[in-house]
Amino acid sequence: MRLTRSRLRRAVVIAAGTALVAGSFLTPSPAQAAPIGSTDALVEQLGLATAGAYWDAQLGKMVVTVTDANTAKSVESTGAVARKVKHSGAELARITATLGAKVSVPGTAWAVDPVANQVVVSIDPTVTAEHVKTIEATVASFGSAAKIERLPGELRSTISGGQAIYSGGSRCSLGFNVVSGSTYYFLTAGHCTNIGSTWTTSGGSVLGTRAGTSFPGNDYGIVRYASGVAHPGNVSLYNGSFQDITSAGNATVGQSVRRSGSTTGVRSGSVTQLNATVTYSQGQVSGLIRTTVCAEPGDSGGSLFAGSVALGLTSGGSGNCSSGGVTYFQPVTEPLSVYGVSVY
Repeated sequence: MRLTRSRLRRAVVIAAGTALVAGSFLTPSPAQAAPIGSTDALVEQLGLATAGAYWDAQLGKMVVTVTDANTAKSVESTGAVARKVKHSGAELARITATLGAKVSVPGTAWAVDPVANQVVVSIDPTVTAEHVKTIEATVASFGSAAKIERLPGELRSTISGGQAIYSGGSRCSLGFNVVSGSTYYFLTAGHCTNIGSTWTTSGGSVLGTRAGTSFPGNDYGIVRYASGVAHPGNVSLYNGSFQDITSAGNATVGQSVRRSGSTTGVRSGSVTQLNATVTYSQGQVSGLIRTTVCAEPGDSGGSLFAGSVALGLTSGGSGNCSSGGVTYFQPVTEPLSVYGVSVY
């Protein structure tokens, strides 16, 4: 079946079971999806009138940042909390646009932190002293609206040899099984599907053939299953049990999430930024979800989810699961829409 763009359809998202590929890992503690409700639509409607929103676990409510009284009234009418901040969404958007024009070098990333009301610019140890000097000067010009964060490890797309799904001598993790009509596929990271067209298990059995890939810019790809390959509708928890996923959605800052990947198993954390831009050595990717969940090479493409909701595909990050780190995810709703497929 030829893939086409269509509306996103809600259903179940999954990673492959351990009998096929160790497609993902989940933490044993329950994840909680933030009850976004009407706030999600409100934030989209407000556009640059807000500098972002986040889930406040202590309040048990969504918090929407505002800079004027009229916008605050609109927010409060939905039941969300309006928080007055110094820097507007328009100001922070101008900053991210400037960063894109001036400091797009491998080893850098940036995104708006709605809790801090700042643009956070991350620099890893591979960035040269000359480039660091330029970045520091650029960020300083923004005053309190931006700050620099030093990452302990290299920002990299996570891939290596080992178990899970294989192509071209490299290993990745399967993200979610999806369907279009009666044709079944799986999603994984685009920097994985760029590697090769045929994907196999560790034993060499063919899983399927690449049907689409997008990296850099985005970080997603899709593989069409070969005839006779099982593709169960769940995510392996790597403890003998599985998690059913009943829908796909968008992440929220402050949301508790879990990640499943073939190197480090099930890991948990929270969402800290949305719409992040990361410049890997292979190219720049925008629109990513940043989390406190750790990941390591080989976890690429694995599933990010909260409770029964699919959220993203593992893209890359800095650090590891021994010392900790940050991980970025491609939102899953985009490839679902682009390829006209749905989780099941």
